[in-house]
Amino acid sequence: MSFGEMDITKYLLRIGFNHPTEPTLEVLRSLHSFHLLAVPFENLTLHCGGRLSPDLHAVYDKIVNQRRGGLCYENNGLFSWLLSKLGFEVTILSGQVKNAITGCYGPPFDHLISMVSLKGRRWLCDVGFGSAGFSVPLSLDAWGEPQTTGQRVYRVREEGDQRFLEWRGEPGQVTDGEWKGIYKFTLEPRMRDNFTAMCDYHQSSPSSIFFCKSVCTLLKPDGRLTLVGSTLTTTTFRTDESAFKTSGRTLTDEEIPVVLAGLSKARRVHRHRYWDQHKSCTIPVSLSLAYKI
Repeated sequence: MSFGEMDITKYLLRIGFNHPTEPTLEVLRSLHSFHLLAVPFENLTLHCGGRLSPDLHAVYDKIVNQRRGGLCYENNGLFSWLLSKLGFEVTILSGQVKNAITGCYGPPFDHLISMVSLKGRRWLCDVGFGSAGFSVPLSLDAWGEPQTTGQRVYRVREEGDQRFLEWRGEPGQVTDGEWKGIYKFTLEPRMRDNFTAMCDYHQSSPSSIFFCKSVCTLLKPDGRLTLVGSTLTTTTFRTDESAFKTSGRTLTDEEIPVVLAGLSKARRVHRHRYWDQHKSCTIPVSLSLAYKI
């Protein structure tokens, strides 16, 4: 399949960014936030019978033209391209996500992230992690000091050549609790092609949560909407000490396409036979009614 030209102006329009684009910290922070507010983290292609393509033109077509979202390999891969085209010095990095149940970190290339070097300082960018992600770039030169973004507190701790991204506080909890690991990474430069094998793993292995559960989550100015399977969770940011308020409910098959249309401007397609072949996965049939592959 052939794709059209990758247009920076159209990309910026997709995320609602109509401000100056000089490679400054202010612009970087704004681009990061605008992207998260416009492009969802989602794996719905996998659960509508499709495959994720490593081709950057295909990712552009999906996110910009089809107004969809994607996993880290897509969202962060395309965002790093945008930053480079706007004049930022960008380095792609490999992250290893911490399993909340086992406490173990995943293999290399489990997560694609970016580092931006700007006037002698380094910034961690990640617009493809989901609900635990940070809204603006985090400093990699803060020596483990807490960094507050919105309602959450993060830190990047160093041990040798490893950096550990950690956060304090979760929805429904106060923000002065214990530090919890999100992922670890090094500053070794990587290429997009390095992530191909792990991208294939996450869309084909029953051991990957992305293969067995559909997810679509989008940051909002006052919170976050997250759809996992047929369960919709609404998180609202608050100003009191509780910091978050969450509520959840199970959607009907009729409600799911409506919610997804609001999250990602989806278009209707016919039900795919994929649903009949993967009944063991926790995925609502009506997702296929809402997304165009």
